[in-house]
Amino acid sequence: MVELRVCIDVDDLDKAIGFYTEVLGLKVGRRFGDSGAELLGGSAPIDLLAKPAGSQPSPNSFSMRDYRRHWTPVHLDFVVTDVEAAVERAKAQGAVLEHPIKDQPWGRLALLADPFGHGICFLQFKGRGYDELGGS
Repeated sequence: MVELRVCIDVDDLDKAIGFYTEVLGLKVGRRFGDSGAELLGGSAPIDLLAKPAGSQPSPNSFSMRDYRRHWTPVHLDFVVTDVEAAVERAKAQGAVLEHPIKDQPWGRLALLADPFGHGICFLQFKGRGYDELGGS
């Protein structure tokens, strides 16, 4: 079995800890000095990694870290029990709601950007969740 750990680069570790603990109810596990923190309480640990804006993500990277809103082909979906309440908590901590909450056959969806420019989604399942779509 493969163990999944989610790593999120941030430019302000304390702000990131506040955001993810206040909005999602995660708890700080281990601290990695000033360079990071482990958040627990989800289905996979989340490691917040302090990386300054303008730093190079890898030796062969042509771009530098930028915490303005950016696009990446990977994003995180957080399953919540009350999408409206989660959105309000997130906005109070500096997130931006990028599209009004949408009803879907499987539940409700909110598209946001966290305070570090990362796209995140909040999902609130109803009924059988994705199985409401049919298929196998």
